[in-house]
Amino acid sequence: MEAEVDKLELMFQKADSDLDYIQYRLEYEIKTNHPDTASKKNPVTLLKELSAIKSRYQTLHARFKPIAAEQKETKNRICATVNKTMTIIQELQKQTDLELSPLTKEEKTATEQLKSFMSDL
Repeated sequence: MEAEVDKLELMFQKADSDLDYIQYRLEYEIKTNHPDTASKKNPVTLLKELSAIKSRYQTLHARFKPIAAEQKETKNRICATVNKTMTIIQELQKQTDLELSPLTKEEKTATEQLKSFMSDL
């Protein structure tokens, strides 16, 4: 999960950098190639709209960080609980000399998915 959070963080950083570059290029293009664009939509207005979009993006990014951290913590707690439960079940099996029937196909799939998920953390 941490890798996913890091990937999202990098995506946000790249998007922020891309927006800066786009704004720079637009300003440059407008100044050099279209100094007389009075009859069309005002390029300065377009740049302000781009700045507003960037600001909304930064707000979204700021909101994302604590959510991602809480999601990671929740997943860690869930995995810890599942591990503890599995350990308790195994201990109970040993103490009672009880052997469970083999897992069904669905249970095997769920077990593999859980193991895969836990290894990603």
